Amino acid sequence: MALVKRKLYQRLLFFVFFLPISGVLCFSELFFIKEPHDVTVMRKDAVILDCQAHGEAPIDVRWLKNGVKVAENDRVYFLSNGSLYISEVESRRGDKSDEGFYQCLAQNKYGAILSQRARLTIGSISSFAIQPVSIVVTEGSVARFSCKITASPPPIITWEFNRVTLPLATERITVLPSGVLQIHGVQQADAGNYRCTATNIANRRRSTEATLTVTPAPSPQLPQRPRIIAGPQNITVSLHQSAILECVATGNPRPLISWSRADSKSIDVYNTKVLGNGNLIITDVKPQHGGVYMCRATTPGTRNYTIASANITVLAPPSLVEWPESLTRPRAGTARFVCQAEGVPMPQITWLKNGEKVHSNGRIKMYNSKLVINQIIPEDDAIYQCQAENEQGSVLSMARLIVVMSEDRPSAPRSVRADTVSSSAILLAWERPLYNSDKVIAYSVHYMKAEGLNNEEYQVVIGNDTTRYIIDDLEPARNYTFYIVAYMPMGASRMSDHVFQHTLEDVPLRAPELSLTSHSPTDIQVSWQPLSDKLSRGHVSAYRLSYRTSTEHDVTQLELPGEKTQHLLENLQPDTIYLLRIAAATNVGWGEQSAWTSHHTPKASSAKVPLAPELQLEPLNCTTIIVRWQLAPRNSASVQGYRLFYHEESQSESAPIQLRALDNRHIIGGLDPRKKYHVKLLAYNFIGDGYQADQTVSTPGCVSVRDRLVPPPPPPHHVYAKTNSSTAVFLHWGRPAFTSSHTVNYTIRCNPVGLQNASLVLYLQTGEQSLLVHDLEPNTRYEFAIRLHIDQLSSPWSPVVYQSTFPEAPRLPPSSVKVTLIEQDAALVSWKLPDEPNIAVTHYTILYASRKAWVAGEWQVLQREGTITMALLENLKPGQVYLVKVSASNKMGDGPFSHTVELEVQADSLSSGHVPRNSHGSPHTTVFSDGFYHLDQRSMTGIIVGVCIALICIIICAFIIVCRGKNRKFSAVKVYRQEAGSSSTAAGHLSSEGQAENADVMVPMMSGDRFIDAKGGTNLIINSLGPVHLSTEKKNKWFSFSDKEKKNIKTVQSKRHGGPSYQPGTTVLCYEEELSMSPNQPTTLQVRLRPPGDMEGSSSSEGSQATGDSGRYSHDETEMINLSSGPSSLPSSLRAEDSEGSDCSPAEEDEENSKLKERCHSDLKLTETQSSSQSALSLEWHTNNNNNSCSEGATKAAEYEDLKAI
Repeated sequence: MALVKRKLYQRLLFFVFFLPISGVLCFSELFFIKEPHDVTVMRKDAVILDCQAHGEAPIDVRWLKNGVKVAENDRVYFLSNGSLYISEVESRRGDKSDEGFYQCLAQNKYGAILSQRARLTIGSISSFAIQPVSIVVTEGSVARFSCKITASPPPIITWEFNRVTLPLATERITVLPSGVLQIHGVQQADAGNYRCTATNIANRRRSTEATLTVTPAPSPQLPQRPRIIAGPQNITVSLHQSAILECVATGNPRPLISWSRADSKSIDVYNTKVLGNGNLIITDVKPQHGGVYMCRATTPGTRNYTIASANITVLAPPSLVEWPESLTRPRAGTARFVCQAEGVPMPQITWLKNGEKVHSNGRIKMYNSKLVINQIIPEDDAIYQCQAENEQGSVLSMARLIVVMSEDRPSAPRSVRADTVSSSAILLAWERPLYNSDKVIAYSVHYMKAEGLNNEEYQVVIGNDTTRYIIDDLEPARNYTFYIVAYMPMGASRMSDHVFQHTLEDVPLRAPELSLTSHSPTDIQVSWQPLSDKLSRGHVSAYRLSYRTSTEHDVTQLELPGEKTQHLLENLQPDTIYLLRIAAATNVGWGEQSAWTSHHTPKASSAKVPLAPELQLEPLNCTTIIVRWQLAPRNSASVQGYRLFYHEESQSESAPIQLRALDNRHIIGGLDPRKKYHVKLLAYNFIGDGYQADQTVSTPGCVSVRDRLVPPPPPPHHVYAKTNSSTAVFLHWGRPAFTSSHTVNYTIRCNPVGLQNASLVLYLQTGEQSLLVHDLEPNTRYEFAIRLHIDQLSSPWSPVVYQSTFPEAPRLPPSSVKVTLIEQDAALVSWKLPDEPNIAVTHYTILYASRKAWVAGEWQVLQREGTITMALLENLKPGQVYLVKVSASNKMGDGPFSHTVELEVQADSLSSGHVPRNSHGSPHTTVFSDGFYHLDQRSMTGIIVGVCIALICIIICAFIIVCRGKNRKFSAVKVYRQEAGSSSTAAGHLSSEGQAENADVMVPMMSGDRFIDAKGGTNLIINSLGPVHLSTEKKNKWFSFSDKEKKNIKTVQSKRHGGPSYQPGTTVLCYEEELSMSPNQPTTLQVRLRPPGDMEGSSSSEGSQATGDSGRYSHDETEMINLSSGPSSLPSSLRAEDSEGSDCSPAEEDEENSKLKERCHSDLKLTETQSSSQSALSLEWHTNNNNNSCSEGATKAAEYEDLKAI
């Protein structure tokens, strides 16, 4: 039973595995089982290139070498399985060599297929391209030798020391596969002769010997910043190969080597290792290993480092992303095959039909990686292959097109005729098909140019109700071919017979483009290029040349035969601007004249200036022109440079472009399509400008609907930029997915971000898909865009990518370095940025040492951030001379140190600075630039004198202010006494009139502009501008000068009826009127005392207290104003009444003031009134012998001190 199960299982496996294979073998028309591969052999060796095809028999196999059929001979045989056998490989020159690319072609009844391409290489080894060079190194440093040789296969390189194989057991010696020998920590025993040996299967070669000389190291060894003596180089490696990046650095102490990527990605640790003392080797390179790698050499224990970088480009063979599929289509249908591939560089796609290259024509078009076949005919039934190829290899994919024929299709249209109507129109006429003409639903007219290859075919579809059609978009004087196809619902007829016809001539479409030069001051050489057939629109029979000066209107005309392309105008005026133009004619007539072109004849001078260069202009594409030139063979004058001018026709001339004397070409980009531009070039030297060369050129159109039935190509994609160095950026992009047999080139646009001057935009041309843009500015952000050009078709610009260049390591030291001694043991070091543009500084290094320490090589190191430009040197020893120098650094490395500056610290100086000295003998005034203060003896003296002058000015001003204050205070006392008398007179007058008032009012107690609140015994004093707070203590601090007269003044108090004594600042005086009035009606005294404009003053004392609380912010200002104003601060009405009611006239003012105390003896009466809402003290003052009453508000010395403070 087990045996039966085993047999059943075996049969099941047979059906599962072999039936599908047999199905493929049976139903696949043709395919390869084995294909040839690259091989390297020795001369005279035998080699077999495999090729085995499978499909429906019979199968014929042929071999191609470099696209040419291989014939059998006595050395070359075709084996029965299809392989190629070469018994003795020859390496002779020319076609007799067996080296080349081989492919096998297999064919059966379904079609033919082509194998992948294989390269046969004969082993060889050339002479050394780079030989070792003798060097002299210091003991303990690094020695490096290199050699380079080209060989196939790649050789193995070894080194010999004194003609003995160099042992590699020590870690000091490293041999790189690229042919580099590195010896670290060189010793005296390493001195000798070195040479490299290259070996492969072909031969062995030895280089010349190089001598290593070792010199003793200096003692003591001075510290040295790290320096990379052999940095990495940009390399291109194939997929799965090894990449080696070298990095050798020197310095004291020995620097440490580290690696990183510029894009901050991590380095692959599995396939990457460090070889020797810092070399990076990447094995089994993959696409992700591509990028910019940076080698960093760092001094141990410091932040001093330097960087070198290089780019790795990984090449990859083509691989198909999308491949074509077999199709079945009816006759007159359309078939589309799609094929897309990727690889580095981007693969070129070629379409093959039965092993032969497909060419684009009217029916067959190739674009966007597609093959489109219109109007399918039986001959299109074939096997089609898509071949993707680059320098790394090729890959193919195939598909078959099966054409289905209809049995009842109509026959082809008959009797096709073509008659010329004009220079752009031809009339076509035909007869209906002989068979099945009733099934025709439409006709298709096909036409194309008869001359040339790969012409586009145009198609026009018309209804079945006519057999005539005029084609009116043709070019003049051209031959065309026509055919017609009849359509039915299920297919189309065969093509009709082809007919040929030509269009008539027309006048030229435009004039030729002129080129103007001068060989002497009195002539102009005029030349032009013949018009193309498209522009001439017939045979050019004559030219008409017109010229005149720019200041005259008389035009001279010359008619020249159509065969001429140049003419010399002689006997002209020197140093004159001439205007020239030309027109062309055919047998039909004259075309339009060109625009005036200017040319300046040279000056008539014996000085030798450069002759006019031979100028040549060529449009690269619709927006770019390349300018080429060379000096005239008989030019004997020296050339310092060139000036290039260009402008669009009828536009003003732009500023010249300065070019070097070694330049012989320049690319002008950013132009407009289908425009005419005028270009002028001249050479110059120290004498002046040379003769100029003028020429016009027209840019072609980018897209022409008339000429093209396909859209413009898409722009390049996957554009990325990587910074390579401080002056270079590496660009790479992908080619859009389309196929064409024409050459593809690219324009790269490069400019700094924010550039305003369009003439400074850089345009570069390349045919590759990568470019290293050089000569950029360090530490600058650039924008890049790329467009594609193919057969005068230009794509749009790609999306802009931005990339910044690395900052360049400082090339200059910090400028204006100076050292200033600010204390006995401390000095200030200051400096400025290095004097170079776009420099980025991350930190500064300051080295300083005394002379004794400098001799011993012992420097003290300080570091400061890049934003700081000064440092403090401390703990300096007196009596020493210090040496100071500064360097700037950034992430790219360290800059040079500045010149050493000397600073002498005096032993007997505590505060004065010493003018530093320059160790290189520079004058003292140039050692330190201005920008900082020098605290030397002269500076200190100036500061002290300035401070003394300022203090004297302050004292004088204070004395003047105090003196003025005294005068004002004396005036205030005088006015106070006068106003006191006036107030008493006014009070008596009011009393005599018998006026009375129940409410308390405010009575002027101290002066005409001072009032004391009589409510509640508070210390609030109110003047005409508001409440005043007394601050005697505060004022006394500032006004410390006392007045003896004021100190002797006493306040007179009259004691009557046993009245109580007054407390300072709390006594209030109240005036009571006898007449009974309404409580809300203001009294006469209140009206008099009311300030001007205060028509709604409060009649109660509470209002005054509220006002006083709200006005504290102006107390001091109010006090000063009232003190200076005196009596004038009272209302005018009140002052007038006071003046009238006073017994003292102005003439008797002094006498009245002296008798004031005697006349004003008062009886005081104290009345205490209590109510539910308030309590107050009322004082009534009665005079003894007369009606005049004097009021005086004073509370002993404290009240007078308040007055003095006010």
